[in-house]
Amino acid sequence: MSIATFRGGVHPYEGKDLSKDLPIKTVQPKKELVFPMGQHIGAPATPIVAKGDKVLVGQKIGEASGFISANICSSVSGTVKAVEPRMLLNGSQATCVVIENDGEYAAIEGLGEDRDYTKLSADEIRDIVKEAGVVGMGGAGFPTNVKLAPDKIDYILVNGAECEPYLTSDYRQMLERSEEIVGGLKVILHIFDKAKGLICIEDNKPEAIAKMQEAVKDEDRIEVKVLKTKYPQGGERTLISAATGRKIYSAKLPADAGCIVDNVSTVIAIYRAVCKQTPLITRVVTLTGEAFNTPINVDVRIGCSHAELVEEGDGFKEEPKKIISGGPMMGFAMFDLNVPVTKTSSSILAMTKDEVAENEPTPCIRCGRCVEACPGNLVPQKMAEAAMNKDYDTFVKLNGMECYECGSCTYVCPAKRPLTQSFKQARQYVAAQRRKK
Repeated sequence: MSIATFRGGVHPYEGKDLSKDLPIKTVQPKKELVFPMGQHIGAPATPIVAKGDKVLVGQKIGEASGFISANICSSVSGTVKAVEPRMLLNGSQATCVVIENDGEYAAIEGLGEDRDYTKLSADEIRDIVKEAGVVGMGGAGFPTNVKLAPDKIDYILVNGAECEPYLTSDYRQMLERSEEIVGGLKVILHIFDKAKGLICIEDNKPEAIAKMQEAVKDEDRIEVKVLKTKYPQGGERTLISAATGRKIYSAKLPADAGCIVDNVSTVIAIYRAVCKQTPLITRVVTLTGEAFNTPINVDVRIGCSHAELVEEGDGFKEEPKKIISGGPMMGFAMFDLNVPVTKTSSSILAMTKDEVAENEPTPCIRCGRCVEACPGNLVPQKMAEAAMNKDYDTFVKLNGMECYECGSCTYVCPAKRPLTQSFKQARQYVAAQRRKK
């Protein structure tokens, strides 16, 4: 049988050997934690605590302010120092709750206690997931209770592809937390009693495939779907196409194709919220790149500083030329490590070379490699021309809004042109104009 995949894509250097073989290390934060109210797509949460308030582990400190929004819960116990603007990963500022950690980790009542999901209704599970502040942890941050809102779904896809180079947090969790992944998937399948669960893993992770196959061997409604290793296999649209043969476009949601796609970390968060009465207060972050002394995956409390995490990787063996939040294909450069870990923080990637700065763009040579690589069947060269000329009508006519922003075209471009960057800016402009109308 052929291995499932999609059209286009690229094969960048994987870099996963740096961090994939060490067990996840649990670390505790230091004194001050910062909780941005906007750790998700949609409206920022509204702070419901004030300076001087005492808080507990798992206590809600930010209330969802709309349908597309998410609660924020404290990951430590302590005292609220401030509710004020603080800098985020992308350099912008946003309202944050700042908590002085007392080191006692006193928790709300019931935190960590078992709960039988089979005795809960679908709406009760959705409410629990909403109250726990669970969002997509693969990077998008879409509120998970909204994903679980449709009535009819055919497939629940657990995204274990982890196609982004260097990142290994999902891989380590599939090896170490397979029971929680299966448990979270069974919770979702309890909501959609006619759906099938597919745990989707690229074929460059044979140990994870074997571990998950063993974990689901007695589950009639769950199977492991092996996918061809190719970037961006883990993208929502490419994953749905490869695993089910169904297609969606930018104007549609996965639910329109009868699918729900959740990252490995998100499924674990669902399990903990529903079965262990624990809101989303921790996540696994990959510390990797050639500049780290010890690349590793760490389980950290949301709100702690990125600067603290560098110490867990034994610091840098040489000064990084570039530090990226996320992976090299879709992540973004960081200029300050004194920013908080959020629900969507996946990695600190410390590079010894800045290949972008070392390669100045040159004129397009019309080679067509970008067209061959594009998983969305687009023509990046023409789209870039329109975007750089601010000809947004032509950009839209060229289906520029269908761009995944995966970076495949930029990766293969021999002229080193900033294609994806121009598409991102054009898409943001078009989306903003549509919202005004």
